[in-house]
Amino acid sequence: MRLTLVRRLNTLSKDLFKIHPSLAGGSSRTEAVVALESTVITHGMPYPQNLKLALSMEAIITEHGARPATIAVMDGKVSVGLNEEELSDLAKSKSCRKVSRRDLSDTLSKGLHGGTTVAATMLLAHRAGISVFATGGIGGVHRDGENSLDISADLTELGRTPVAVVCAGAKSILDIPRTLEFLETQGVCVATIGDTSDFPSFFSRKSGHHSPCHVANVQKAAELIHIQNRLNLQTGILFAVPIPQEDEIPNDQVEEWLQVALKEADSHDVRGRDITPFLLKRLTELSNGRTLTANLALLRNNAKVGAQIAVALKKLQDSEHGSCSYSFRSTHASQTAQSTRLSAVALEDEEKTGRPVVIGGTVLDIMASWNSDFQVR
Repeated sequence: MRLTLVRRLNTLSKDLFKIHPSLAGGSSRTEAVVALESTVITHGMPYPQNLKLALSMEAIITEHGARPATIAVMDGKVSVGLNEEELSDLAKSKSCRKVSRRDLSDTLSKGLHGGTTVAATMLLAHRAGISVFATGGIGGVHRDGENSLDISADLTELGRTPVAVVCAGAKSILDIPRTLEFLETQGVCVATIGDTSDFPSFFSRKSGHHSPCHVANVQKAAELIHIQNRLNLQTGILFAVPIPQEDEIPNDQVEEWLQVALKEADSHDVRGRDITPFLLKRLTELSNGRTLTANLALLRNNAKVGAQIAVALKKLQDSEHGSCSYSFRSTHASQTAQSTRLSAVALEDEEKTGRPVVIGGTVLDIMASWNSDFQVR
């Protein structure tokens, strides 16, 4: 079931989650929320550009009518929504972990700081009841991935976590056609927003490949999310937003710089999770800062589009069901899970009507025994 944000937050383990007051308060019932990742702060770019970016993305989301919720791990707790001091701590830190789904338990158990990747941010946003997440570009199948099997966990997370991810496509350092094929295998709806179905490649508006779906504007994007929620599909949606035309760098120019960076990465034996930050850093250097400028522009643009989608989606949900919607999301068929779902519906009904609600349950155990021997034929 799709709970209100406040109700979902109240079900989280208080010793593992720290919720910003602006999200835990009553106002989050009536406002759209957009999740933001934190690896762009901890591993994406240097200080102070990273802090300025984080603050500007949050300001853009607020300006367009939604609440920002930057997600990170702080002192062994998942923080949903950060204050300015916490953002500054992340931006200045030299020891933050890069945290994907596989790293969450270990990072929390050791009480560490961590910047959450696209995969981890999706997972945690969903746990907190947030449906829309804005980022720069997703990870994907790396070049030569058919041999190395270096495939980002972002892709499998999109295949199992129902969050809409707004991005500028896959990073241009990746194998884009194989990334799109992998997303198809995972059952992920990929849609370009705008006047074309061309799939963008981060710094460039086109990659030479097409998204399987296309939506004309943010309203249509919100409608797509709303329908997917009603269908109870347990997969994410990838919305590809082309970088603003004035900030675009031609694909062939990016490829020229990238080939140099790839050779350097190979000669220095850079592998795994270190390859993306290494390549992006070298692209910034080789382009004399042009790729960094483009990166900042597309991140801010995605924050704006994400906020617009979240606001449109909230209006759709409110117009259909008021303050809550009854779309069952659990795939578990056990009696206990069913009881939990019905209890939550009742609590939301109490919230709307003010009527007291009594919830009860019964458990029946049956044991059977035979007094004589028998044979099964």
